[in-house]
Amino acid sequence: MEYKELIKIAKLAQEKAYVPYSNFPVGAALLTKTGKVYTGCNIECASYGGTNCAERTAIFKAVSEGEREIEAIAVVGDPNQYTFPCGICRQVIVEYGKKIKLIIGKTEDDYQVFTIEDLLPHSFTPEDLEKAKGSCCNDL
Repeated sequence: MEYKELIKIAKLAQEKAYVPYSNFPVGAALLTKTGKVYTGCNIECASYGGTNCAERTAIFKAVSEGEREIEAIAVVGDPNQYTFPCGICRQVIVEYGKKIKLIIGKTEDDYQVFTIEDLLPHSFTPEDLEKAKGSCCNDL
């Protein structure tokens, strides 16, 4: 799938955002390695901690349907600036691989492409937990 098409799908998801507090709608479109696309929008809550970002909404939808291999995620927000995933979203994205492509778009014709590793270098991943088994904190 072309990046422009993924951005277009993310923009459609953005229209469904529930953002009565920030008034900052964000949309995401996630492409799996099987070719399926899952969308997400940000969903706010009066107790701000209950808010969920567009990227995580799309990931959770994909994972809840059995998908674990993510190829790319397009993210759109303000058409006048690039809207990057927050720190929590970056950590959730890297859970599924360091080479996932992030297409950060202002419009379908104005976007940048990164890997999650570009945006979250030196990340803590499931591999780190595996390496630490038997060596971390066992003497406490």
